[in-house]
Amino acid sequence: MKKGIHPENYRPVVFKDMSNGDMFLTRSTAKTNDTIEFEGETYPVVKVEISSTSHPFYTGKSKLVDTAGRVDRFMSRYAKLKK
Repeated sequence: MKKGIHPENYRPVVFKDMSNGDMFLTRSTAKTNDTIEFEGETYPVVKVEISSTSHPFYTGKSKLVDTAGRVDRFMSRYAKLKK
């Protein structure tokens, strides 16, 4: 490995899947101001929309995750063209 190209500030961080509430602890350099209680300790938390516990590739289930309402806006915008 090349010296001096990897960050030195790795720390324990909890990643929380917002679609199903699952959390896992890993080391990361991700910047965040939020914290969460996990297994009796307080850690920084990074909120993600999809993780391996909710992604259709890993779960085998098809699930539509639309937190920003993009699908609804698309459907209403192009509903006129469908007629």
